[in-house]
Amino acid sequence: MTAYLVTILIFVCIAILLGFALNLQWGVCGMANFGLVGFFTLGAYAAALVALSGAGSLAAVAVAALVCAAGSAGLALISLRLSDEYLAILTLGFGQVIGLVALSETWLTGGSLGLSGIPRPLTGLVPEANYEPVFLLLLIVSVAAIYVVLELLQRSPFGRVLRAIRDDDVVAATLGKNVAAMRVKAFAIGGAIIGVAGAFHSFYLTYIDPSQFTTAITGYTFMAVIIGGRGSNKGLVLGAATIIALIESTRFLKDAVEIVDAGQLAALRLIFVGAGLVLVLIYRPQGIASEYQLKSASLFDREDGRPIEAAPAEGERS
Repeated sequence: MTAYLVTILIFVCIAILLGFALNLQWGVCGMANFGLVGFFTLGAYAAALVALSGAGSLAAVAVAALVCAAGSAGLALISLRLSDEYLAILTLGFGQVIGLVALSETWLTGGSLGLSGIPRPLTGLVPEANYEPVFLLLLIVSVAAIYVVLELLQRSPFGRVLRAIRDDDVVAATLGKNVAAMRVKAFAIGGAIIGVAGAFHSFYLTYIDPSQFTTAITGYTFMAVIIGGRGSNKGLVLGAATIIALIESTRFLKDAVEIVDAGQLAALRLIFVGAGLVLVLIYRPQGIASEYQLKSASLFDREDGRPIEAAPAEGERS
């Protein structure tokens, strides 16, 4: 049971990393990335190939992050003149192309057979019996570090500009902000985080193939961002944990309802996850947590709109 919980927590951490990336790209900057699973695939294969070459796990993570960041920046540059709807179509198409390349280019990716024997980090330093808890700890440290960096970014002028672009890019441009450059930067940073998630995915399973990377990953990540609260990293952590908990808990429906077969179970799991999302949108449309907002004192903070009376001067006090 302990090993199962460790495995679930590892998947939760990977889901959180994917959610961090999408939350920055879509939640903060307003750029919908429906090709998230494509970048996830790209990062996983890049890390696996580098690790199999003997370059080491750290180099594999770095290459995965750089490759996904470069791919994300390139896609953002291509889409600069596209509206939100066409950007979504472009990213969706990119994800499908990456999946087809992973399936077809057997000389590089192994095709449908995939890549096996991917080296794990710290394998020579940690006993096999204690490896998974150590791997989980390494993943938690990575998640915490990325969380801190993203919180600092979102509370900085960079993050405030991204939110301004999301709300009204024309107004942001008239204020002298380089909208195109900011969008490319946000998409590239998100892509780098997806690359890190893909690297940890390949390390943990030690085997990857195209069947592991389905469009459902993108859908679940969007659900995590919506449930957590668009723009909120703190809420995203809770949202990703909620989604994984729903997905894993519904695996046991077959034991509770014996008349349900495998196909019906898969449909019921999607129904339960979808119903949970609908309930959140009805009763908590802003999500579990709201995003960080810079607040400043105003002379018109009263509900009736009248100005707050100034404090009496020192000589006027009775």
